[in-house]
Amino acid sequence: MRINTNVMALNATNMLGGNQSAVQKSISKLSSGLKINGAADDAAGLAISEKMRSQIRGLSQAESNAQDGISLIQTAEGALQQTTDILQRMRELVIKAENSGVLSDEDVTAIEVEITALTTEIDRIGDSTTFNGKKLLDGTEGTLNFKIGANTLACDSITISIGDMRSTALTVNDIKIGTSEEANDSLEAIDKAIKDVSDQRAKLGAVQNRMEYAIENLSTTNENLTAAESRIRDVDMADEMVTFTKNNILQQSAMAMLAQANQQPMQILSLLQ
Repeated sequence: MRINTNVMALNATNMLGGNQSAVQKSISKLSSGLKINGAADDAAGLAISEKMRSQIRGLSQAESNAQDGISLIQTAEGALQQTTDILQRMRELVIKAENSGVLSDEDVTAIEVEITALTTEIDRIGDSTTFNGKKLLDGTEGTLNFKIGANTLACDSITISIGDMRSTALTVNDIKIGTSEEANDSLEAIDKAIKDVSDQRAKLGAVQNRMEYAIENLSTTNENLTAAESRIRDVDMADEMVTFTKNNILQQSAMAMLAQANQQPMQILSLLQ
């Protein structure tokens, strides 16, 4: 038996240190819910997890972008629905004005007044329809860009142009019904305006449909990627609790054995008495 070097105590100390470190790691994982709390825990796993987190955040923002885009389109489309209704009413009035056999001059004048008021309302809608400060229907914004993907691919972006939807651009700013020829010309102008507005609404609807599909895809991809990242980074609480319990028992056992090993040299005294 040696007294200068207590090999048993050294072994017990080493085991105790290892068990204490394991217990501390388990406590850190259980308290944070993460099995990777730093690069030392899993350098490769941390790198993969961070890349996934970057992609997840990008997907979430792209989904938000698409939702904002849909809101903008719905704002513009709702205003264009009103414009269409006004144009349809103007068309009715022009046809009514051609029924000169029963209308008095006062009736025709009343129709002209209403048409003028409706034209003014088309302009008001075009000037006042905005989304987040952007005027949507006066033609000043040109091309609108929407980022609906988390990467730099061209297909991750959508562009749409909304033209000037006011009376002058729609060529209905000077509707006349004084003669049959003027009324016919006015009908042609109104029909063209209705077609132009309908075409614009169709384009907006197509983009909205694409954005809705994009949101579904982004949501699914985000969900799957989040689950994959969770498997890399999040701790399995049940498994880790088993590990913690095991290491805690080993730590207590090592402490008990260290105490026993430290008592061994004292037994030499009994030989010297």
